Amino acid sequence: MSKKIVITGIGASSPIGGTAPDSWNALLAGESGVRKIEHDWVEKYDLAVTFAGQARVRPEEVLERPVAKRLDPSSQFALVAAIEAFADAGSPAIASERIGVDWATGIGGLWSLLDAWDTLREKGARRVMPLTVPMLMPNAPAAAVSMHFEARAFARTVASACASSTESLVNAYEHLQAGLADVVIAGGSESVIHPITLTAFNSMQALSKRNDSPETASRPYNVDRDGFVMGEGAAALILETEEHALARGARIYAELAGGGVTADSYHITANDPEGNGAVRAIELALSQAGATADQVTHINAHATSTPVGDPNEYTALHRVFGERTNEIPVSATKAATGHLLGGTGALEALFTTLAVHNRLAPPTINLENQDPEIPLFVPTEPTPLGDGPQLAISNSFGFGGHNAVVAIRSYDS
Repeated sequence: MSKKIVITGIGASSPIGGTAPDSWNALLAGESGVRKIEHDWVEKYDLAVTFAGQARVRPEEVLERPVAKRLDPSSQFALVAAIEAFADAGSPAIASERIGVDWATGIGGLWSLLDAWDTLREKGARRVMPLTVPMLMPNAPAAAVSMHFEARAFARTVASACASSTESLVNAYEHLQAGLADVVIAGGSESVIHPITLTAFNSMQALSKRNDSPETASRPYNVDRDGFVMGEGAAALILETEEHALARGARIYAELAGGGVTADSYHITANDPEGNGAVRAIELALSQAGATADQVTHINAHATSTPVGDPNEYTALHRVFGERTNEIPVSATKAATGHLLGGTGALEALFTTLAVHNRLAPPTINLENQDPEIPLFVPTEPTPLGDGPQLAISNSFGFGGHNAVVAIRSYDS
C-alpha cells in the first residue's frame, strides 16, 4: 500500500535570499538576484560574461569558521540549507538509522579542485591541502549533511546535471515508500560561478551576454532571450511519511505526491525537440500521484531562458495539457534566481511547495515581449490559485538527456 509522503521543513540559500522565507518573499516581490561579479578574475581573464546569480548571503557568514574551512562552497551551501530545513521541521528526534540523506549536485567541488590545481602549479606539491579530495568529491555535500545530523540510514548522491536535485527528491520519495527511512533530508547544491565554467558555457553559446543589464538577463519566454544565467546556492526539503509526521505533531506544508525520471537518449546537450522524455516524466509523476493532467493547477517550469530550451519545454507541456496551457499559471522562477544547475530543482520544488501551500503562483519577472511560439499563461504578478485542492508539477531537464519531474499537492488535514 502506497504511503503519503509529506514535506515538513524547508531551507534555502539562494541569489534572492539567505533563507527559504527570504527567498520566497523576494520572489513574490519581483526581485532579481542577478548582478555584476565583483572579482578581479573577471578582468584578468577578460570574461565575455561578467554577471551571475550570486548567493545573497555567503555560507561562510552563517557557518562556524572551522566548519566552513573544511568544506567546498557546494557543501557549505548544502549544510546551511539543511540546517534551516531541519530546524523548520521541528528538529525531529529520530533514531540515526531511520534518517537518510538524498542530495544532489551537477558538478561538485569545482572550486576545491581548481584551487588545488592552482596551488600545485604555483606553490608546489607540498602546499596542496590534504583535504582536497574530500572537499572536491561530488558526494561531499551529502556526506557533510549526513555527518551533521548523524543520518545513518543512507547518504546518497545524484549527479544528473540540471535535473539532479529534482531526481534526488524522486529518490527520497521512493526510499520512504520502501521503508528505508522515516525522515529524509533531500535537496541539492551548486557553487561553480568560476572563470572556467563561465567561459565554457559561453563558448557553447549557452549564456546570456547582457552585461549592460544583468538583472534583466534571465528572461524566459521573451522573444529576445539569449541564454541562461549562472546561479548558485542550495535548497533542502525535509520529507517524511505522513504517519511519522502526524505522530510527532509536525506542521505539514504539502504532500510530495509523486515523481518521474526519464532519459531522452537524444543529444549530450540539446533536449528532444518533440519532448518525448519530458512528457513521459510528467506523466509518470502524475500517475504516481494518482492524478490526471486536468487536476494540475500550477507549473514551475524548467524555463532556462535559452532560445531552444523554452519552446521545447512548451511542446512537452502542450502535449500533456493541451489547450489548458493557456490557463494554468506557469512560473519561470529562474528569471529571478538564475540557474543553480544541480541545485535548481530543489529550489524550484521548494517554491512549488510554498505556491500550493499559500495557493499563490509566484511571478515571472523580465517578461516584456512574450514569444508567440510559447503561448503559455505566465503571470508577471503573484497570482492566486484558488481555495480548492492544488496540484503542481516542477520540471527539471539536464545535459545528457536527464528529465525529472515532481508532483506536489496541497495538504489539508
